[in-house]
Amino acid sequence: MPSHGSLTKAGKVRSQTPKIPAKEKKGLRPIHRNRRNYIRRILYAKKEVQSQ
Repeated sequence: MPSHGSLTKAGKVRSQTPKIPAKEKKGLRPIHRNRRNYIRRILYAKKEVQSQ
């Protein structure tokens, strides 16, 4: 089975690429964001309907 390039060149470009420091993440993790949205949309909506 023919290969798509020699194994001696494997990883050449990645090793030459300069390392860039990661950016600081902003915002909530999805599980917390989804929980907050559920409380806002579902639970608060039920309280408003009951109070009317």
